[in-house]
Amino acid sequence: MTGVNRKLGILLSGRGSNFEAIHRAIAAGTLDAEIAVVISNREAAPGIETARRFGLKTVVMPSQGVPREQFDRELVRVLNDHQVGLVCLAGYMRLLSGYFVQAFPQRIVNIHPSLLPSFPGLDAQHQAFDYGVKFTGCTVHFVDEHLDNGPIILQAVVPVEEGDTYDTLSARILAEEHKIYSKAIGIILSGAYRIEGRRVVSVS
Repeated sequence: MTGVNRKLGILLSGRGSNFEAIHRAIAAGTLDAEIAVVISNREAAPGIETARRFGLKTVVMPSQGVPREQFDRELVRVLNDHQVGLVCLAGYMRLLSGYFVQAFPQRIVNIHPSLLPSFPGLDAQHQAFDYGVKFTGCTVHFVDEHLDNGPIILQAVVPVEEGDTYDTLSARILAEEHKIYSKAIGIILSGAYRIEGRRVVSVS
């Protein structure tokens, strides 16, 4: 599969720590990409203030009360205006419409704080902790029209240690998220993969 262009569109709704990790990887030269625009559906999102401090292009598009597809049509227009090749969800707390997914086929990625398909949806760390699993982790996956369902690009395993609390476990998962998200983006931008059913297979 050929690589997409290296302009990233970051979508976030909150603090955007994974966005910051992507920015650090680009600045360090370990990820050959450019953040073309950072978009939030919440004016008060700390991640937008961080992006402004970094001198990046930012757009705030309040979503409250706006029908999903209407909102997503405008969002697609903004991303296309910035010539975005890959859309990266970084704590973006809205389900994407079919229209949006079809506008960027296999060009939307998300990171989820569990080993999918276990514990999809909100508050995955609490779900795993309360369930009593011995291992959890995080997953970078392509986004399709279903919740936390697209083909898996990378995963990292995080053991649940004796004495862990929800907070300590979440912190270790987040540290792994920061490592694998940029790595997964690099794989996609290189084009050195193919998708076989639900499998993302590396190719030389």
